[in-house]
Amino acid sequence: MTFSRRDFLTSTIAGATTAGLAGRLTPLHAASKKRRLKIAAITTIYFKYSHAQHIVDRFLEGYSWEGRHHRPDMDVASLYVEQVGENDLSRERLKRFPGMKHAETIEQALTLGTDSLAVDGVLLIGEHGNFPVNEKGQTLYPRYEYFKQIVDVYRKSGRTAPIFNDKHLSWNWKWAREMYDTAQKMDFGFMAGSSMAVGRRMPAVDLPWKAKIRESLVMRPAWLDGGDIHTLEALQAIIERRNKGESGIQWVEALTGDRFWKAMEAGSWDKGGWDNQLMETAFTRSNMIQVVRNNYGVVLPTVADLKRMAPQSYAYRFQYNDGTRATALAFQESPGQGRILSDTPVAVKLKNDSIFSTLVYLPYYTMRNFFNPLVNHMETLFSTGKSPYPIERTLLTTGMTAAGVESLFQKQKRIETPHLAIKYKSTEESTFWRT
Repeated sequence: MTFSRRDFLTSTIAGATTAGLAGRLTPLHAASKKRRLKIAAITTIYFKYSHAQHIVDRFLEGYSWEGRHHRPDMDVASLYVEQVGENDLSRERLKRFPGMKHAETIEQALTLGTDSLAVDGVLLIGEHGNFPVNEKGQTLYPRYEYFKQIVDVYRKSGRTAPIFNDKHLSWNWKWAREMYDTAQKMDFGFMAGSSMAVGRRMPAVDLPWKAKIRESLVMRPAWLDGGDIHTLEALQAIIERRNKGESGIQWVEALTGDRFWKAMEAGSWDKGGWDNQLMETAFTRSNMIQVVRNNYGVVLPTVADLKRMAPQSYAYRFQYNDGTRATALAFQESPGQGRILSDTPVAVKLKNDSIFSTLVYLPYYTMRNFFNPLVNHMETLFSTGKSPYPIERTLLTTGMTAAGVESLFQKQKRIETPHLAIKYKSTEESTFWRT
């Protein structure tokens, strides 16, 4: 349904809900195919190696793609930055790219000084910056608050534009669900998630389409909440391809301290742990594993090594509704010991007991070209109005992250998750970076 300005205002006065209109608003970019698209960047902070710098700079200056330097066929028309510190880069970028307007508010960034939505897409980058941390250890980034302000402009304008939301939707599950439901009701393109889901893999393989699996395991350095979402996105992007598609999560159980080490020594899911063959396979995929003893080459760490080097580690065990099992191991380094590993290997046991494994590869720190495929997918979102992969993946991993943190906070209590019965089908064509 297409709304005129008068129809839209009338329907709003008549009682549009806070979750959004039931009907579809006119996507602004749909009538804009013959000109360069305009993108608004809404960010918390903009400094070297921040997510804002990695993403917005690629739209401004281009990035390596398929053997050449690629420049997006769209322009960042406005930039809103909430916090400006001594290491700020946004002011320099605004001077060097005069076509990008400095916005004092989110509304200004979207309207470009007019009385209506004037951009074709929105980058919502609520990562980094000085924000409170709650008692559970979650940083209260204002992604939901930014999203609400963006949607307010859509409602006032009677138009919408696609939104990319960096990382998980929100630290608060109810807010995350509201964001998803709003995008569905207002029918605009919505994409979110971590670069891990679309980054390079070593080897560059995908789980066979409609594979039947039993259990999976992913491991990564510990980083509560903000790192958990990276770990779970890497896993979910692989196992969502299984035979009946995604069915959602039945329960989650966090383990730390003595329970973590007992689970590791148990050696199987049925005994309260995880399949140690999967853990060993994942370790062998790592190319940034710590040498744990003075010898040549790499020796797989023993449980004693792990206890010495990462005593505060934790795990999340997830039971899926279709019977699939998954474990996410988070190794918390001990001061002076170094990390057990610095990358993200994944291992999956199939029904026939064979094992699929790969490494979600991140290059060295200063390069950070793992943002390239994520930005390329953002371009697809803005140019087509549709996310190239299901937003439901990040809705689910957002809920998994929040539930895992909650289980830790409640002293490792098993959390039943009927609200995470999220069903969806992945794309058969892989969306990770193969070049």
